[in-house]
Amino acid sequence: MCEYCGCQAVTVIGELTREHDLVVDLIGDARTAHTAGDTETMAVIARRIAEVLGPHTEVEEHGLFPALADEFPEQIAGLEAEHRRVEAVLGEAAGATPADPGWPLRLLDVLNLLRAHILKEQDGVFPAALTGLSTEEWEAVEAVRARVGTRPGVMP
Repeated sequence: MCEYCGCQAVTVIGELTREHDLVVDLIGDARTAHTAGDTETMAVIARRIAEVLGPHTEVEEHGLFPALADEFPEQIAGLEAEHRRVEAVLGEAAGATPADPGWPLRLLDVLNLLRAHILKEQDGVFPAALTGLSTEEWEAVEAVRARVGTRPGVMP
């Protein structure tokens, strides 16, 4: 992941990056489970990814993205649309392992999207935020993080 611009030195960006790292690890685990034909484990991993992304997405959509939307409206709208697509497929496993035999491939497809999405945020959104957000906007982002917190298993 990105380490060249220094944005990870900002506490909230460092937290978002650690969440990305955890999700990338979980994506690898889901791929391994798929190779083994283990749909149950894929569903467990989908629920874990959704758990991590819940507060993560709140921080982005209610903190970072509004501060960047005037300058990058199409990019922010695209990222939010990707959030909805990822949430929909992960949500299919919210209560139990989906019975639909097409779900494992839908999950893999959306996890590929999620991996590319993470790179867009790491290489685009985070550096843009570092250079573009005012002190007040950073305080608003931090307030969202304080409100939503993080999920278990994400190191502070």
